[in-house]
Amino acid sequence: MAAPEDAHPHLVVFDHPLIQHKMAYLRDVATSHRPFRALLYQIAGLMVFEVTRSFPTSVVQVQTPLERIDAHRITATITVVPVLRAGLCMAEGILEMMPEARVGHLGLSRDEQTLKPVVYLRKLPRDLDAGPVVLVDPMLATGGSAIQAITLLKEAGARDLRMICLVAAPEGVSSLAAAHPDVRIYAAALDRQLNERGFILPGLGDAGDRMYGTV
Repeated sequence: MAAPEDAHPHLVVFDHPLIQHKMAYLRDVATSHRPFRALLYQIAGLMVFEVTRSFPTSVVQVQTPLERIDAHRITATITVVPVLRAGLCMAEGILEMMPEARVGHLGLSRDEQTLKPVVYLRKLPRDLDAGPVVLVDPMLATGGSAIQAITLLKEAGARDLRMICLVAAPEGVSSLAAAHPDVRIYAAALDRQLNERGFILPGLGDAGDRMYGTV
């Protein structure tokens, strides 16, 4: 049985009806790769509003067509880092809302025997400490890839980190919170458990394969 969300203080689960509506289609095995990609994009764009709530802002003077007013603009340099390949489409949805953000890339694959992450690409901006860093990966299963990704980001200088995923397993949430207690996790669903192969149940299958039609 999945642990209740209040058992995971580092986890924020979105219960918004529109997100849950889109998640129902995303989980459906009948959803093909083209609408699957669109749904990933849309859900990530919806989630980013809450994820960015604590971003720092400053007051600036803006001239409207009628008068000058005080307005707020985000002051920090934002970096979005998708985990390849499945995180790419979610990152595009986030960038639709924050086109000013920079983009780093982490390539992590899972060894199907050990279930451990293997790093094959790391391309990141040099000054990750310049502002918030948003790690993006659709699935938080065992937590191994997320832990490795956050470790790499911290080694590269990141100080203000948060993670966006679609579906999380209780095992992965607990592992990530133990390894990186300073990182908040945002998910569209907290599922029941992992199976013997490390896949989330009920889950939505392999997000990368479903996204690109390589099932």
